[in-house]
Amino acid sequence: MGGIYLDHQSAMPLDPRVLEFAKTCLVEDFGNPSALHSVGLSAKTAVEEARAKVADLINAEDSSSIIFTASATEANNLAIKGTALRNAAKGKKILASSIEHISVLNSMKELQKGGFELTLAPVDGMGVVDLSALESLLSKETVLTSIMYANNEIGTVEPMQEISEMVQEKGMFLHADAVAAEGRVPIDVQKDGIDLLTISSNDMYGPQGAAALYVSPKVKLQPSLVGGGQERGLRPGTENLFAIAGMGEAARLARLEMANESERLKHIRDRLIEEISKLDEAYLTGHPTKRLAHHASFRFSRIEGESILLTMDAMFGIQISTGSACSSRTLEPSHVLLAIGLKHEEAHGSMVMTLGRDNDPSQVSSIVGAVNQTVQRLRMLSPL
Repeated sequence: MGGIYLDHQSAMPLDPRVLEFAKTCLVEDFGNPSALHSVGLSAKTAVEEARAKVADLINAEDSSSIIFTASATEANNLAIKGTALRNAAKGKKILASSIEHISVLNSMKELQKGGFELTLAPVDGMGVVDLSALESLLSKETVLTSIMYANNEIGTVEPMQEISEMVQEKGMFLHADAVAAEGRVPIDVQKDGIDLLTISSNDMYGPQGAAALYVSPKVKLQPSLVGGGQERGLRPGTENLFAIAGMGEAARLARLEMANESERLKHIRDRLIEEISKLDEAYLTGHPTKRLAHHASFRFSRIEGESILLTMDAMFGIQISTGSACSSRTLEPSHVLLAIGLKHEEAHGSMVMTLGRDNDPSQVSSIVGAVNQTVQRLRMLSPL
């Protein structure tokens, strides 16, 4: 048994079709997109074609609304700090859900140091934003509200249309971190009423080192970096041509294939949830049905998530997660699990499995068996 990768939420393998498409940018079309000669113009064309593909994935009004960055963390920073600082004269209140990615929360905390008023909207025990609480917290001075499209740790998908209607009526701009949802659920920024949206290349089988921020035509941003005029002056610096071209192709493939792939993964996910939930003191985290098709997350009483991760990897060759890869190194309980009402000791026993293209139904019995043996072994060793 071995070689089963179940941590696609933290990193995905590069799609061979994407590599084949984009590798020319490493060797032949290597030019600087800002250069005016033919090699530069060829590189510029590659960037603009990628921009159009990303725009198509989320049904943006125009490809010019897509700003490429080096990571989703950078895109979140640009969205939050750029919107709040540029529009501070209209209001200095900012709002986020209590289960946002750490890059969103820390960006807002940095604004808080500069005089902005930060409020966190609560979620219920399944991670769904409390809409009545959100409505009561919004005001015309709430310059930016950030609610993630789906949570990366517990898989819950948020009611974005209801949220956007509320924000548009009572507040100003809505930002959605859609890294967990992209390529897995259909995203339509116009229909969903989203003003700013973050997506990442590697989270849809594209190269690492590229991400994008959708910016509605009605939103004005203050750049986080200063330099040249690349990306409408909002993200200066020479573009990562290979990663951007690859991201565009990954977005095109995701748009074409997500419906069938999500349906395939949903059946595997449901079998994992059904079988693992039968284990002693195993509990599903997140919403039982309104969750990402590839996402199965649990907590186990009386054992540590880090021990589960290391044992599954070392003994069974199965890679899982115990929360967000961006915050799990702190060894502190997940703020997401605490926000849904778990006690500190309960939040420590987290296991997250995220499926991908290489996973198939034949692996389910091996995975469940490995989890069962891991949990039993760790409980025998646990002083609890």
